[in-house]
Amino acid sequence: MRLTELRLPLDHSDADLRAAIVKRLGIATDELLGYSVFRRGHDARKRSAVFLAYTLDVTLRDEPAVLARLADDDHVGPTPDTAYRFIARAPSPPPTPRPVVIGTGPCGLFAGLLLAQMGFRPLILERGKAVRERTQDTWALWRKGQLNPDSNVQFGEGGAGTFSDGKLYSQIKDPGWRGRKVLTEFVKAGAPAEILFLSKPHIGTFKLVTMVETMRAEIKALGGEIRFGARVEDIEIAAGQVRGLRLADGEQIAASHVVLAIGHSARDTFRMLYSRGVQVEAKPFSIGLRIEHPQALIDRARFGKFAGHPLLGAADYKLVHHCANGRSAYSFCMCPGGTVVAATSEPGRVVTNGMSQYSRNERNANAAIVVGVTPADYPGIESDPLAGIEFQRHWESLAFTAGGGDYAAPAQRVGDFLAGRASTHLGSVVPSYTPGVRPADLGACLPDYVVAALCESLKAFGRQIHGFDMDDALLTGVETRSSSPIRVTRGNDFQSLNTRGLYPAGEGAGYAGGILSAAVDGIKVAEAVALSLLAGPAS
Repeated sequence: MRLTELRLPLDHSDADLRAAIVKRLGIATDELLGYSVFRRGHDARKRSAVFLAYTLDVTLRDEPAVLARLADDDHVGPTPDTAYRFIARAPSPPPTPRPVVIGTGPCGLFAGLLLAQMGFRPLILERGKAVRERTQDTWALWRKGQLNPDSNVQFGEGGAGTFSDGKLYSQIKDPGWRGRKVLTEFVKAGAPAEILFLSKPHIGTFKLVTMVETMRAEIKALGGEIRFGARVEDIEIAAGQVRGLRLADGEQIAASHVVLAIGHSARDTFRMLYSRGVQVEAKPFSIGLRIEHPQALIDRARFGKFAGHPLLGAADYKLVHHCANGRSAYSFCMCPGGTVVAATSEPGRVVTNGMSQYSRNERNANAAIVVGVTPADYPGIESDPLAGIEFQRHWESLAFTAGGGDYAAPAQRVGDFLAGRASTHLGSVVPSYTPGVRPADLGACLPDYVVAALCESLKAFGRQIHGFDMDDALLTGVETRSSSPIRVTRGNDFQSLNTRGLYPAGEGAGYAGGILSAAVDGIKVAEAVALSLLAGPAS
């Protein structure tokens, strides 16, 4: 049976936990046969009293009697069945042409893995490089200012999530426990087993690299194929049905089932799809800046005297403010003990993102502070649903210029930003962004309404977290890739509304936001593809 919301002090023993279970259930000590931790989080709403909160699966001598006695208790009930069951299995031989997955981010990787595990031998195409080669290209930008447009933070095996905090939690509804399947596969690939029970699990970049390689090896062992440096340049559509793909090197690939898991920065592919008549619509996203504070400041603000406790680790935060101008500003992709990273995928532009390693032990905390924008804000939206892409490019180009034109990023002290003056020097917060920053006026790199919302929200956040709006806190710009600016529309069968056999998926297509939700969407789409393949040849 499952017991939820059992709270104990940070420094408790196993005996304390067992005693708390016995007391909570009103049973004798010898009636508790065993327990396992399904989830553990912390409750830090009161800094003076930080607790651990458990969800436990317990084994009792007479579970039916206890369940009956506590039938009205919302925190006691049967343990749900979280085992993943495949929706289909491929016949032998599997259908042809084999399904194609475009992209190896979390969505494409799990779509490919599930199809391979079901026996459909998918072909997976990735425009970038294998994860270790890609890492070398990414470091070339960070250390030398050298950009490879097809191999960087956005493109390559593992997707954008490889160079992030590796967060593995989401607010999506998941009645089928597909998220549990994702975590289980990650543990099988080498992730720490604790991600199965921590309420806010994360992995970090270095661990993700080896995990991605392990998952690739499993896909290949199951008959799948992965090609790197394989950029899809065109799609063949006849009578509203996908018929094939053309790669940049001219190769033609027959395909009737294509999973489109290209990520939110495949701007050339978005344009190609639109030119081929695939239904695409503009969607809202958010833009803003990265902010850095000393991690110790955030730890003290969140945990008080418990700051530094090993079970708590580096503190995070989640902030939101509704502004007087009608906009909403919020923290996004918060990276405790992390670094701000260069995340552009196009020459002549500067884009910021955040990253942490598993240890989260760097000196600074960073997060994006972003403001929502809508299609009404995109110049040219009346005639082009992809106008949000040009909107992003405009501000990224201004940041490139403000940073000096060599992929350094413009940076500004919070005190100067709030005062509306350019920074001429930095303060006590040492920037973590490489290849470097230059003091500038970030107000010139964002729309006026975003600047106004950021100024108001920074002051509001300072009232929630003491020191958040300190003069020397550091802003770095710009953050424009919070989510995809478009949605490739799809129906309940996960296929494009007007192009059969095309399965828009994940963050790039507008259906996820983060590693876990993207991976879950990849599983859902793989299930839909499998059922369609078993139903017979596409017409």
